Amino acid sequence: MSATSGANAPSRNTSRNGLADGHPGAACPVCDRPRPSPRSTYCTDACRQRAFRLRHAVLTTIDEPQLRADLRRRGTLVAHTVYECGHCGERLLGERRCPDCNVFGRALGLGGRCHDCDQLILLAELLDLEVMP
Repeated sequence: MSATSGANAPSRNTSRNGLADGHPGAACPVCDRPRPSPRSTYCTDACRQRAFRLRHAVLTTIDEPQLRADLRRRGTLVAHTVYECGHCGERLLGERRCPDCNVFGRALGLGGRCHDCDQLILLAELLDLEVMP
């Protein structure tokens, strides 16, 4: 008689061998593709490597005076500057004079339009920097 037959047979947990339906977090955190097993964190070695690089990426700092000088040299500083009308409070991108009030606006700083909501956003607001006076 074999040692694995009958009451001495090892019990196995087959629920961890493959993806279970409705398993929470069954997607790769990098690319949202399904993972090969519930025990894995990433779907491929490439996603694992990309996650490592993202965790250890050195954040770049923005030198706003250097950026302003570069934009001024290219002749596009005004086009990237957000102005605010002192009369109606409307923000304008690249327009120094408010078209409604015909009043010159105050320069708030460098900025642009948000791709999602099309609102004007300052670089300082995006990076949590101080707004220039």
